[in-house]
Amino acid sequence: MAILHVGPQPTITAADVPIALLDNDSLIVQLHFTINHLSRWLTPIHNQTLLQRKVYRDTPTVRELIVRMRNEELRVFPKIFLIAMEQNPNLDKLPPVERSIEEQRWDEYSGTLSVLAEFRRLRQSTASLLRSIPDSAWKRVGTSRLEHDWQLRSLAEVLANHDRVVLAEIDRTLDAIGARDGVSDAAKAHLEDLLKITPVTLK
Repeated sequence: MAILHVGPQPTITAADVPIALLDNDSLIVQLHFTINHLSRWLTPIHNQTLLQRKVYRDTPTVRELIVRMRNEELRVFPKIFLIAMEQNPNLDKLPPVERSIEEQRWDEYSGTLSVLAEFRRLRQSTASLLRSIPDSAWKRVGTSRLEHDWQLRSLAEVLANHDRVVLAEIDRTLDAIGARDGVSDAAKAHLEDLLKITPVTLK
């Protein structure tokens, strides 16, 4: 005899399902929350020089990981924009993403929070563009012989999955370098815990 469970069903959170199962609105929220997580972690840190410290010689610093996220946004956003603006665009016509000498010099000498601010501006543009697109347009495709064809939805998933991987590495690095010593409990919240309190809806 089957037993019926009466009462509210447990809320599904971002920790429960892979990115590919989220609906479009939840995917946008995940992209936006990446900036919130980084701000929560990094702005309260008293000694910002720690963010340029390596755990081991061959591991990236927190600052280098933020640069990695910024660079991924620079790589993916033009594809999303072109697919959103044109029907079946040729993605191979996009110019290569290259940093100018001045930008490379800025990357070398700017502080971690300055790089985060640049990433924040880029991510806000991505999230705003995705919010403006109707659900039916998320299936649009851009073609490429140099890489492969991309669906707009798939590109958004690429960013969100990349976020998860790099955020987890930043989370571990902040613990390892002692950057969280003396900050509030809210600033010490780990990624897994933040995902568990983020409700999502599925496709």
